[in-house]
Amino acid sequence: MATLTIRLPDDKHNRLKALARRKKMSVNKLIEEMSTQTLAEFDSEIRFRTLAASGDVKRGLELLDKLDAE
Repeated sequence: MATLTIRLPDDKHNRLKALARRKKMSVNKLIEEMSTQTLAEFDSEIRFRTLAASGDVKRGLELLDKLDAE
């Protein structure tokens, strides 16, 4: 496991501490969960862009039109 040191403005650090307290977890665990969520979103975007780049534009537009019609 790696150790990461970051610099944050005091007000942001205090808000993160308050959020962590409210969720009954440490700031470390809060940051870990936030980074997991962000990485999952990034992975989804990359997967979507990869699939979109290899897809059929005409078929994609047809499907969108079908959705609009319903």
